[in-house]
Amino acid sequence: MRNLVYLILTVTLLTVYPGCLKAYKQSVNGDTMKVFGRIYRTDFNTAWQAVLDALKQNAHDVVNRDGGFIQTKWTDNTSEKNFTDSFGNADSYLKAQYRFIVNVAKGFYNGQQSVKVTVQKEQLIQRDVLEGWRPVETDSIDENTLLYRIERLIYIRHRLAQLDDEKAKEAIKGEGF
Repeated sequence: MRNLVYLILTVTLLTVYPGCLKAYKQSVNGDTMKVFGRIYRTDFNTAWQAVLDALKQNAHDVVNRDGGFIQTKWTDNTSEKNFTDSFGNADSYLKAQYRFIVNVAKGFYNGQQSVKVTVQKEQLIQRDVLEGWRPVETDSIDENTLLYRIERLIYIRHRLAQLDDEKAKEAIKGEGF
């Protein structure tokens, strides 16, 4: 019986607490933005090009290679937000827009050259004409998808370079050098 009470209390706290924390952060104008990041064992040039390729469907507002910073322009996603939220109990949106902020930083991880890529998505919504734009906490799907794309592009670049090296070695062996 005692374990059942603890279980019910734990489940209740886990389901109620995150919502309360989000409401508290918004009430004190706190930062509800999440930053997602991964470390890739590669050089800066490969990671930078992979980030640009992963973001090529988004128009870029700021691109600073020296600072390792990319900010996309605001992209309208009203229809996507209304479609995904139509299955829930949320109201529809008059307008919705988002943009990505990506940072690429050089470093070392376990003694190897590496790059840390962080992604932040700013999502703004407007429910009606009088409300104005309001930031919304992200569901992390787009950020994790972008990081996965970057990872796969880095892998493809490394694999192509490896295949080119193998082909060059075979060509040298075939010529008898």
